Amino acid sequence: MDHKKLKITVVCGGYSSEREVSLRSGEAVRGALVEGGFENVTLFDLKRDNLGELLSMDTDVAYLALHGKGGEDGCIQGALELSGIAYTGSSVQSSANCMDKIRTKEILLAYGLPTPKYVRADRSELCDGFVKDIISKVGLPMVLKAPCEGSSIGVYIVRTAEDVEKYSREVFAQSDTLLAEEYVEGIEVTLPVLGNSELTALPCIEITSENEFYDYEAKYTAGMCHHIIPARISETDADRISKLGQRAYSALGCKGLSRIDFIIDKRQGPMIIEINTLPGMTEMSLFPDSARFAGISFPELVGRVVDLAVENFGVECKK
Repeated sequence: MDHKKLKITVVCGGYSSEREVSLRSGEAVRGALVEGGFENVTLFDLKRDNLGELLSMDTDVAYLALHGKGGEDGCIQGALELSGIAYTGSSVQSSANCMDKIRTKEILLAYGLPTPKYVRADRSELCDGFVKDIISKVGLPMVLKAPCEGSSIGVYIVRTAEDVEKYSREVFAQSDTLLAEEYVEGIEVTLPVLGNSELTALPCIEITSENEFYDYEAKYTAGMCHHIIPARISETDADRISKLGQRAYSALGCKGLSRIDFIIDKRQGPMIIEINTLPGMTEMSLFPDSARFAGISFPELVGRVVDLAVENFGVECKK
């Protein structure tokens, strides 16, 4: 079957806090698919009131360029599966597990994979003794996170007891649940992985940021971050990250593509921070940068992602 004849609908936008980034990813993917020779490519801006329109379209493969809630958490994947439409990336369950940083850590630990120690807290626990209890379990400094947000939204590095209380309230304003995580200091790197059952680890990227950490502003503002390929790390660390990343990818049931984020702790070595099942595909994104360094052009990369969806779902071109 000639995959270039498939009807591809690039789904972007959505209604999460990452909508604008998703629109940029979608437009970039659409352009790359057309440049790569795909003959039937449609860009679809998903909104709260037009899901039915998407599901009724004549689509062979939905190329998901969504980020954040509603797009990366299994919701759109479930809707597409109920409608019999193939899609790129991971399954409903895998997407939901990777979007939830607490669930991700539970699975990583179950498979013996290294991740910073943490504690989960619910909004109802925010009372006398809350701060003291969290500090006793995680220590200072720590990282407070809204567990189901992406692009480092709702992430705070805190160094004092006063800030633990202040930023816990900030997290609980966005989420019913809080993730308090050990602060791990070291080189920040990310590993892009392609594949379904047979995996290809692309070159590891070192990330440096003009801000305290690789936050939303640093990710999407020109000049605020730097991608260093290959990462300035030892061969031992690079090999370990490649193996750990692929093990994590398989443990979480990822398909198509995902990006695994690490920090190389000075004492503990590479620690898995999170897994992104629909990594950004903008002009500033990490995954295309790594692929380019490996000799894979952007049109070839998105073509491979379509091929993996076809392999995963057994797609046949509609007449």
